Amino acid sequence: MSSHELQPAPPRWYLIPVRVMLLTFLLGLISFAIGLLLGIIGILISSRIHGVHPNMTLAYRHVALPVAATAASIGLIVLTVLEIRSYRQTKTLAEIARASR
Repeated sequence: MSSHELQPAPPRWYLIPVRVMLLTFLLGLISFAIGLLLGIIGILISSRIHGVHPNMTLAYRHVALPVAATAASIGLIVLTVLEIRSYRQTKTLAEIARASR
């Protein structure tokens, strides 16, 4: 194998926002679904204990939406830091590989 075939692809900075937004959206979607499931279960248990009809809109408004917003906000910050760190590391390694040829 020649050294030309082992060259790493140069890092592309313009893909960072795309990956961060896609993963943030997926994280928010998953956390909304899990928060909604847990909210529905909690409301059903609470309404069963109090003997009233369950109001499912509370699961959306007071549980799932805040959980998803919080998870997406934290995910946006963490994913941005991780992607920038990965980009800088890949860029440095590509420069080292280029200099060692």
